[in-house]
Amino acid sequence: MARRDSARTPAAGAAGVAAQRLADGLARRGGPARRRAAGGLRELGAVDRAVYSAVAATPTPSLDGPLRRLSNAANNSRLWLAVATGLWVVGGEAGRRAALRGTVAIGVTSALVNLAVKSAWSRQRPDRAGAGVPVRRNVRMPSSTSFPSGHAASGFAFAAAIGRDQPWLGLALRFLAAAVAYSRVHTGVHYPGDVVVGALIGEGTGQAVAGLMDRLPPASKASRSGRGKQQAPSDGAVAEDANQAEGGELR
Repeated sequence: MARRDSARTPAAGAAGVAAQRLADGLARRGGPARRRAAGGLRELGAVDRAVYSAVAATPTPSLDGPLRRLSNAANNSRLWLAVATGLWVVGGEAGRRAALRGTVAIGVTSALVNLAVKSAWSRQRPDRAGAGVPVRRNVRMPSSTSFPSGHAASGFAFAAAIGRDQPWLGLALRFLAAAVAYSRVHTGVHYPGDVVVGALIGEGTGQAVAGLMDRLPPASKASRSGRGKQQAPSDGAVAEDANQAEGGELR
């Protein structure tokens, strides 16, 4: 039994190598604060792997198919871009503004996660076969590093940016983003810590992008007001036209 349990527990050397090295480095530097931080990192890593193993070992045949399809639907942000397209088509001016914000937030967050954070924190993907993840849950295992989850980051960034204009829709999209984030753990391609941190990065980036776009000048309104000023004659021009008209009648 002990051998079977150890086979189903993701190896710390493969999963938490970066966190383990950081914890060891803090411990070597000494000091009570660093030692407490090192202990906390090790414990968080252990909890992360334990939750992953518990999800993998829990039979959920009725959820496996829907969560696998949901995970695949969010690949390359297709799910969120489909929502943005719908908002653009039927949402009017507010919907187009929200769709633009959401799409920009996805782009910025994807660049931040894939080009910066994943490069700085090289965490290996889980060993889902060793953890006993059922084959019927399997989706394609990405070749990128595990931390943080790009799916979770993109989903929460999109929901946060949309919620700037449409709070209730933003709330609903956050629930959908949370389901996508969990699906990445359920299908065995991420640890829970990956999706939690990805969600936090996405939420913060989405809020920041939406706030920056709020500060941009409304070009369409400015252009319309500019055209209105050009078309509206000044009071002096009106008076001059009236004098000319009176002079023409006298002649």
